[in-house]
Amino acid sequence: MKAGDVVVAPFLYSDGTCLFCRERLHTSCSHGGRWGWNGVDGGQGDAVRVPQADGTLVVVPVGTDDARMPSLLTLSDVMATGHHAAVAAKVGPGKTAAVVGDGAVGLCGVIAARRLGAERIILLGGRPNRIALAREFGATDVVTERGATAVERVHALTGGFGVHSVLECVGLGQSTLTALSIARPGGAVGRVGLPQEESIPQALLTFFNNVTVGGGVAPARAYIEELLPDVLEGRIEPGRVFDRVVRLDGVPGGYRAMNDREAIKVLIEF
Repeated sequence: MKAGDVVVAPFLYSDGTCLFCRERLHTSCSHGGRWGWNGVDGGQGDAVRVPQADGTLVVVPVGTDDARMPSLLTLSDVMATGHHAAVAAKVGPGKTAAVVGDGAVGLCGVIAARRLGAERIILLGGRPNRIALAREFGATDVVTERGATAVERVHALTGGFGVHSVLECVGLGQSTLTALSIARPGGAVGRVGLPQEESIPQALLTFFNNVTVGGGVAPARAYIEELLPDVLEGRIEPGRVFDRVVRLDGVPGGYRAMNDREAIKVLIEF
């Protein structure tokens, strides 16, 4: 790294050389850790010290005024996380995928599912502006209902079978139950919504249906080089999930806007 480089900084730092980094699981780096999660170590400030900078940061060949900057920013977190959900859910050509959640990660999950070749993508979400964006990203069907009614709708859309791949992008008990209930026998669920409960529901259903349940904290550093060309060449535009821009002093209001569902994702300019 050198002064003047434009870089993408994943939301976890890692040395890039340990056993787990070599296995592309940078989230378990032997010398890594979290930054910006506890309000102390950085993240949202005019300047930040990057631990393990050579292993963590990725230099991108753009200027600071590049129009693709919002999409490049998503590689540090939400686009990488949506992609992780799709990978864990084993999305592939010809498959039907369902994305549970219409937040920034869920919308990026739609991009990821389409990018990996899903033939059909069902979004489970209910806000009109997010549904419209999801359709532009590649969603073919939308289920606005919740709970048991949503499960019935997905099964009706899939001939009673359920879907091959489910991307769970919320982490609540109901969303997890829905995700596990709409997976077809032999299907897979990729969980990237931070779990709010200790137990996983539908254990017997997934066991007897041979449903794979995977996912976890996204190793964003492992995915950046893979996703970067598609952003630079304009094949994907995940930066469109940013629908509000604030300065540093507007951060509290930005969080309130996201909490109140007035904004999908807030971008901070310095």
